[in-house]
Amino acid sequence: MTAKKTSGAATTVAKKAGSALKPATETAASGALIEKDLAEASVIDHPAVDANPRDGVPAQSNQIDFNDPTLSPEEAVAKNLADQD
Repeated sequence: MTAKKTSGAATTVAKKAGSALKPATETAASGALIEKDLAEASVIDHPAVDANPRDGVPAQSNQIDFNDPTLSPEEAVAKNLADQD
């Protein structure tokens, strides 16, 4: 049995755009590069895409910083709970 090679969404968008893709010239507040051509060609209203992942989530869970690579998720939660005292 051989594995079937499939294309991801980014590859598909890039193939459709071809050489018309321009390099990113803007950055988001997070520091992520914004490639306008890809952003405009992306499907964001697909049911599998959560356009608002924090909707309905308690504010406390949004305050926990999971971006510290030196902490495990459990340690990050424990640290944030300890910092609230």
